[in-house]
Amino acid sequence: MSTIKLREGAPGAQILGLGAYRPRRRVTNDELAQVMDTNDEWIQSRVGIAERRWASEDETLVEMAVAAGGKALAASGLAPDEVDLVILASASLRAPIPGIGPQVAHRLGIPRPGAFDLNAGCAGFCYALGVANDAIRSGESRNALVVGVERLTDVTDQTDRSTAVIFADGAGAAVIGAADEPGIGPVAWGSDGDQYSAIEIAAGRSTMTMAGQAVYRWATTKLTATLEEAMEKAGVTAADIDVFAPHQANLRIVESMTKKLGFGPDTAIARDIVQSGNTSAASVPLALTALMESGEAKSGDLALVLGYGAGLTFAGQVIRLP
Repeated sequence: MSTIKLREGAPGAQILGLGAYRPRRRVTNDELAQVMDTNDEWIQSRVGIAERRWASEDETLVEMAVAAGGKALAASGLAPDEVDLVILASASLRAPIPGIGPQVAHRLGIPRPGAFDLNAGCAGFCYALGVANDAIRSGESRNALVVGVERLTDVTDQTDRSTAVIFADGAGAAVIGAADEPGIGPVAWGSDGDQYSAIEIAAGRSTMTMAGQAVYRWATTKLTATLEEAMEKAGVTAADIDVFAPHQANLRIVESMTKKLGFGPDTAIARDIVQSGNTSAASVPLALTALMESGEAKSGDLALVLGYGAGLTFAGQVIRLP
């Protein structure tokens, strides 16, 4: 079994449990075709989505984050008072103050943790995972809860087929704790701020715009190097990877990255976008949870994850599944 490498003398951290929440309402392509100029073939051929989940009024960011976080806590075997750091990643927060991280922690019964929100677009969960990993390895935190949660339907123009057919809602979470053998590799992250306006909610607007072709070209030409860097930092190769779970932005992007990296024939590839759409900061933990629930991935597998999106930001890591 391949071992993730860290700097000499650095303690390790590992994912102890995963959790997910998917909104009740399923929205098919045929349903969207009734209200906008689109159809199932057009959507699936361009982004690979067959259906997505849209949150109802009672499925708020807080409610979904609490549901996913509670499942991750239960899977970890930790009590709430053993968690002392909560990081909530989201790009669809509607109020700038206060953040919802403290509220989510309170609802979960986590007493007085460090708690804050993080917005790195669709890379948010992987950014938060990197921060939590470093906090534990430095000794500043014992155990951390990381949540990616989105209600992108709140910030999507439902008459704009270039975005309305893509974005969706949901939450995914992970509990991270210290480990003798590291289960989270060093993060390979960065940003290309020259393209900051490719995905944005401009000042004075309430809905998102996206230069889809520009983002597609960037993701398919620039981010393979980030994935290779993440594997190199962790001391593994593509042949060691059991699971590949990149951000679920576009099935064509997933397939392009998979082909370029040359994984083994038994590597499980996340294609959660087909059923879940693009859930931004929630997509990586949702995809990992789906793979484990289906049996395609199992405890102890080595996974390569990648988040990327607005900013333009990106972050990748090699992790050991709980």
